[in-house]
Amino acid sequence: MEKDEVNYQKYDYDSEKNVDVQGRLELNEEDDSPIEEVRVTVPNTDDPLMPCNTFRMWFLGLIFTAIISFVNQFFYLRQTQISIGYSVVALISLPLGHFLARVLPTHEYNIFGWKFTLNPGPFSLKEHVLIGTMTACNTGTAYAVDIVILQKVWYHSEKPFIAGLLLVLTTQITGFALAGALRKMLIRPAHMIWPSTLVTASLFRSLHHSVEREEDRGRMSRMRYFLLVTLGSFIYYWFPGFIFPTLGVLSWICWIDPKNVVLSQLTGSNGLGIGTIALDWSAIGYYVQPLVTPWFAQVNILVGFILVAWIMVPWAYYTNLWDSKLYPILSAELFRGDGSYFNLSMILDEQSVLDPVKYVEYGPMRMDSFFALTYGVGFAGLTATIVHVALYHGPELVQRWRSSRQENEDIHSRLMRVYPEVPNWWYLSLFVISVGLSLVTCIVWEYMPWWAVLMALAIAMFFVLPVGIVQAVTNQQPGLNIITEYVIGYILPGHAIANVTFKTYGYIVNIQALTFTADLKLGHYMKIPPRIMFMAQIISTVIACIINLATATWLLSTQKDICTQAGYPFTCRSTNTFYSASIIWGAVGPARVFGHQDGALYSTVQWGFLVGAILPVPFWYFSRRFPDVMWLKYVHWPVLLAATSLMPPALPYFYTNGLFMGFIFMCLLRRYRYNWWSRYNYLTSAALDSGVAIAGLVIFFALQSYTIDDGEGGRKKIAMPFWWGNPDGPLDHCPLGSANYYGVSVE
Repeated sequence: MEKDEVNYQKYDYDSEKNVDVQGRLELNEEDDSPIEEVRVTVPNTDDPLMPCNTFRMWFLGLIFTAIISFVNQFFYLRQTQISIGYSVVALISLPLGHFLARVLPTHEYNIFGWKFTLNPGPFSLKEHVLIGTMTACNTGTAYAVDIVILQKVWYHSEKPFIAGLLLVLTTQITGFALAGALRKMLIRPAHMIWPSTLVTASLFRSLHHSVEREEDRGRMSRMRYFLLVTLGSFIYYWFPGFIFPTLGVLSWICWIDPKNVVLSQLTGSNGLGIGTIALDWSAIGYYVQPLVTPWFAQVNILVGFILVAWIMVPWAYYTNLWDSKLYPILSAELFRGDGSYFNLSMILDEQSVLDPVKYVEYGPMRMDSFFALTYGVGFAGLTATIVHVALYHGPELVQRWRSSRQENEDIHSRLMRVYPEVPNWWYLSLFVISVGLSLVTCIVWEYMPWWAVLMALAIAMFFVLPVGIVQAVTNQQPGLNIITEYVIGYILPGHAIANVTFKTYGYIVNIQALTFTADLKLGHYMKIPPRIMFMAQIISTVIACIINLATATWLLSTQKDICTQAGYPFTCRSTNTFYSASIIWGAVGPARVFGHQDGALYSTVQWGFLVGAILPVPFWYFSRRFPDVMWLKYVHWPVLLAATSLMPPALPYFYTNGLFMGFIFMCLLRRYRYNWWSRYNYLTSAALDSGVAIAGLVIFFALQSYTIDDGEGGRKKIAMPFWWGNPDGPLDHCPLGSANYYGVSVE
């Protein structure tokens, strides 16, 4: 296609000498990023003539967007979730790109003065990055799809397909519109590094790094290293993923006395996981991202995790706080006062709205102490984020807000001046259209009142900058799900669908804004023209939303007993947690859970708001008062308090094993084997992810998706024969880990 992404009239660039001929940009090789992680990963050079807006890019990008959107939504509803992301797409699309570069015609076409070619030359790095970005925008399934599932499976109030589609589209794209306002604050500053983008940059750089430099001689090439680690990861994952699943949950302490309830609860993989060893990268790397997250952030996560999971929770549980002993020590389920499961249908009227009389008669809703405490810690994390950003980054934000574009920038920002920026009115127009469609969707199909839409978006916009700063520096993202549920739960108690819709607009719009911002930062590092990035992101997002919803709708219509244990493997683990939250905050409401109405027990956790606002203040003061005490500068309360925000559905042993791996790679290897770490660390993370993802797909589509004759006239799914490493029961051989204190498995 035509290279209209560079203004060649304004800039005359010599790519061989790496200088701007007109002297507008002085691209000195010694001029590099002030951030060490960026220097070792991202080159300080660019070739504006490199093709990127090509037929090959759009063709492969849209195909992979469609495939990944289907696969990730398909696996999202399964018991074991697999998310296919950048690494797999990068690996597969590279040979396809080279193949198209060989076979497509090089003839230049002219249509009404528009000149383009299907094959501008060798497959380029920038084309490859754009293909990866189009799929990365949609590696996480659209959050609003859970609302559609919720309405059909649990609340029996199914809406037309077009209603769900508009809900999904508006929640995804409104966040994209917000990303445009964050460019000056979260993309251009050098110290807003976005650690996860460095993994991706390292991966693409290795795949296209064909010229051997002097310092590389005698060492394995990045490409060969990536392929070898990917192959090893692929082969190994067959053991924890199919042949020997117990490798992923070695609760060896529990084996001392599996019939001891307390020991099982403390050390079992379905309990607090103390001592549980996971020899499974899908468990080690999924939540903590140990080879990506900076070590100081992992230390904060470790402290927060120990404080909540191994100190506060055992204290609350074994002192029987809130009658905790009647329930498992860790569960996303909701219960009655006698320890049985909570039946939502017993408290709703014909319109799926809470009937207060039925609620009083049926009895108050209860949850385990872990679930309750994580909500209190979540309250604290929210206010801690606001106070932390105000104290540590407030003056800088004010200065940047007032500063002009001509301020001193690092090499990457100056290199990006070659490309025309996306006009603000593009983002503004997108925002206005998205908000308009949001209002129409929520009013016409009665998801929630119009004013609730505006309030939810206001919350998302208020928090997007402070949360973005935390994520850009630490690779951790404090969530807004709790505050959005809390606010609307008090304003519209008893309305579950309105609650989850408000949460989606307030929480996911914020998340999507930061997801798109991270992709823009990757484009910043890889020197992708902003306007091409804009179009690639928005078009792929629309396609992914349609496919996500269509896939979920198809599964809901074809899979019997979906989202229940009887529907295994389609048990919808994350959606069940979403359902529990809809009961707590929507159907029942925070006043009856965290307040003082109708037997509420958990009002004390609301003190978390105050505690979170206070905690950063003394550490900020002492870090300024005693600047030589280095550890004070690394205390990051938003990260510390967000450590357990993903539990449940995450399990504690995910964290302990991930943090141990982080200690090896981000602390020891970085300190004592820096040359190896700077060359291979981020590549290792991408390769391990690739091997696990490809193996998971092969195992499912080659084995688990087929049935065979069971010898009794029926059919059964292909499965590994039962043995000690693949037991017909709990994989960790710790059957009481999910029982209550009295050894009873709740029914």
